[in-house]
Amino acid sequence: MAVAMAQIRAELGPDALILSSRPVAEGVEVTAAIEPAADARAPPDPDRAAALAWHGVPEAVRATLASGPLETALADAVPFGALPLDPAAPLLLVGPPGAGKTLTVARLATRLVLAGTPPRVFTADGQRAGAVEQLAAFTRLLGLDLVAAGSPAALERGLARGGAGAALIDTPGLDPFAADQHAVLAALIAVAGGTVALVLPAGLDPAEAAELAQAHAAAGARWLVATRLDLARRIGGVIAAATGGLALAEAGIGPGAADGLVPLTPALLADRLSASPPAARDDAATGVVPGVLSRPGAATLQAGSRPPALSATRSPARAAAGPAAGGSPAWTSPVWPAAPAAGPATAAPTHLATRRFPLPGSRP
Repeated sequence: MAVAMAQIRAELGPDALILSSRPVAEGVEVTAAIEPAADARAPPDPDRAAALAWHGVPEAVRATLASGPLETALADAVPFGALPLDPAAPLLLVGPPGAGKTLTVARLATRLVLAGTPPRVFTADGQRAGAVEQLAAFTRLLGLDLVAAGSPAALERGLARGGAGAALIDTPGLDPFAADQHAVLAALIAVAGGTVALVLPAGLDPAEAAELAQAHAAAGARWLVATRLDLARRIGGVIAAATGGLALAEAGIGPGAADGLVPLTPALLADRLSASPPAARDDAATGVVPGVLSRPGAATLQAGSRPPALSATRSPARAAAGPAAGGSPAWTSPVWPAAPAAGPATAAPTHLATRRFPLPGSRP
C-alpha cells in the first residue's frame, strides 16, 4: 500500500489526498484527488483594466485589481482604516496649501458634536489670510471654542491646558520638500504627539500624490483624507498615495459640513472607480467619437465637462442639465453604468485519479 500511495503522490503531487482504497483481483485500487489552487481567479476584465489605466491607478496595483469583485480586490491591495478620534491623542491634519484641511477639521468637529462628544479645536495656521476667521465661523455655529496657536510653542501650551474631547488641529499649508517648511511640520508633529493625517485633493497626479504621501509618511503621517472626491475625474492619485504608506480613512464628497465627509471604504472607492468612463478612444467598432468620453450604451460627456456627482449613499449620479458658459451647447451629466461585475473566482476542477497496483502474491 505504501508503494501505491507513493506512486499516486508522484503523479499528482505531495498534496494529493487519498480518498479510498479497496482490494481488487489485480492487487489494490487507490483513488486520490488534488484540490484546485486556492488563488485561482477569473480572467482579467479588459474594461476594468482600461478604466483603471484611465484613472491613473499605478500599474503595480492595477494587476491586483484586474479580476474578481473590485471591492474585495481593493480591500486586499490598499490599506483602509477608521480615522482615530481619541481624546488621549490629538489629531493633526497636515498637507499642502488648499488641500482642504480647515474644512476637514470643521467637518470632523461637526461629526463629533452631532455624536454628543464635542472636540477641542485648534488652529496653528497663522500664515494664510483669513484662516483663523474661516474656522472660527464654523466653531461658533457648533458652540465650540477655537484656540489660535500661531507657532508650535503656542500649540504646546494650548494642548497642555487639557480638556474633554478629542483635539482637532488645523495646520498651515506646508511643503515637505522645502527644508524650512519641513522643519515647521516636524515641530508641529512633535508637539502634538498624536495622530497625523495627510489631507490631499483626490484629483492629484498619481506620481505627485505618491511623493507627497511618502514625504509625509516619513514625517509621521499614517492616514489619508481624500478631499473633492466628488469633483475629481481621475482618482488614481488616491490609490497612489496609499501605496506611499498611508491608510485611506475619509473622503470629501460634497460641500456640506455635516454630510460632506464620509469614511473612505473599499465599497465607496470601487463605486467611484467604476463610475467614470475609460479614456477617449477613436474606436469605430464601439462608436466612440474622438474627443468624447463615453461608455458603450451610455450617454456621452464632452471632454472637459464635470463628471457625475457622487453620493455618500452610493445612489445613481444626479442628472443635471443646462447651458454651458460661453454659449456652448447644453450638456447632461450621464449616469454611466458600472463596469460589468466580475463573476466569482473560478477554481479549476478537482483532479481525480484512480489507479490499480499489483500486490505481492496477487494474480497478474
